[in-house]
Amino acid sequence: MNNKPTLSAIDLLVKHIVNTKYQDLSPVTVASVKTFVLDSIGVGLSGSRVPELQQVKHAVAQWGKAKQAQVWGSGEWLPASSAALINGYQIHNQEWDCVHEPAVVHPMAVILSALVAYGQLHKISGKQLILGIVIGVDVATLIGQSASSALKFFRPSICGCLGATAGISAMMSLPKNITENALGIAYSQLSGTMQAHTEGSGMLAMQIGLNSQAAIRAIDLAKTGFDGPKDILEGPFGYFALFEDEFDLTPLFSKLGNEFQIELVSHKPYPTGRAGHAVVDGLLTLQRAHKFSIEQIKQITVSAPPLTNRLVGRPVLDSMTPSYAKLCNGYIAATALLTGNVTIQDFDLAKLQDPNRLELANKVKTQLNTCTNPNALAPVTVQVTLNAGNVLSIELPYILGNPLKPFNKQAQLAKFRAACKSAILPFSDEQIAELTNLIDALDTIEDIGQLVQQLSNH
Repeated sequence: MNNKPTLSAIDLLVKHIVNTKYQDLSPVTVASVKTFVLDSIGVGLSGSRVPELQQVKHAVAQWGKAKQAQVWGSGEWLPASSAALINGYQIHNQEWDCVHEPAVVHPMAVILSALVAYGQLHKISGKQLILGIVIGVDVATLIGQSASSALKFFRPSICGCLGATAGISAMMSLPKNITENALGIAYSQLSGTMQAHTEGSGMLAMQIGLNSQAAIRAIDLAKTGFDGPKDILEGPFGYFALFEDEFDLTPLFSKLGNEFQIELVSHKPYPTGRAGHAVVDGLLTLQRAHKFSIEQIKQITVSAPPLTNRLVGRPVLDSMTPSYAKLCNGYIAATALLTGNVTIQDFDLAKLQDPNRLELANKVKTQLNTCTNPNALAPVTVQVTLNAGNVLSIELPYILGNPLKPFNKQAQLAKFRAACKSAILPFSDEQIAELTNLIDALDTIEDIGQLVQQLSNH
């Protein structure tokens, strides 16, 4: 018996985008949105501290003068697509934004930056934004979960663009024909490969920004009546034929409309690639339990799935950029052991050249375990071999921040406070409290411009 739906994957997604209403969202779903809006705004504000941002702003300043939406943290008014680009870049430029692990997609970076910029221009309500985020995350992550081969293209940017386009369509209540065209136009602009990740290039975060901008341009074109391709997922030159080597649509068909994916997003406690979180979680847990010293360590071995090896199993270099070091298991592990944490300040240039850190980092080996899923980030085994010969080991079926090993509310708020205080224009405790309360009341806000101004006029 063939249980495949009669509608295609893209037809089902469009139906979901057009038909889902705010009233369909449970209190748990709405609370999840607020949680990750808070998290993403925090890391986006912190991203204003990255020096390369000034280069981005200099380039973007040449792309138009319309005052439609604001840059988070500094408040410049720009065309909505330009503000989306900068804010998306800020969310992802320190590798601190949330991730949907089964999809290998950072859903909020493209989606929130695009929806908030477009929403500020069009004075949408908090409820409209919440609905758009739910739909956008569903579209981005269900497409991502349907890939059954390893990453080649940068799934956070390309799936994020389709999700952002869907989210704007939902929050603006666009009709079916405009939504279909917008998704096709967005598909025609998708960009981002894993080469930037491999090289530790700052272009990795810019791929987020460019796709956030592309989503807004897709909506604007579609609203004029401009036509886009329709069979963008399963067509002969659709997403799955071109961007992924293998796919299985079972997750999309089985989960769409049955669970909202925003409830299954993982926090990132540390500003590193998510694949580097397991070594921090494991080492800090072992150190608390066994009280070993740095001097006692002979070797650290991380046994992990293929994806972890590909993403963070890279060699330690004497001269690393911050972007490279955030994706280097050795540097991440050494930092955790030497400081008891991993913070954004640990990727400042002086820390990257610390000889003690580099010496310890070179004792870390990342190797394959028996997991063959090319998109899995767990299970992971972290093993510490001491000079005396004894071996300490911990198995991690889930990593801190995963919904099954959650980052508690107190830790979430501590991360948000630290992020806000690290912005290029730091927030005071009073301003942080006001912002936290405003996001907690997101569903009561009539115009999200009120929220954006709180990010920019402090």
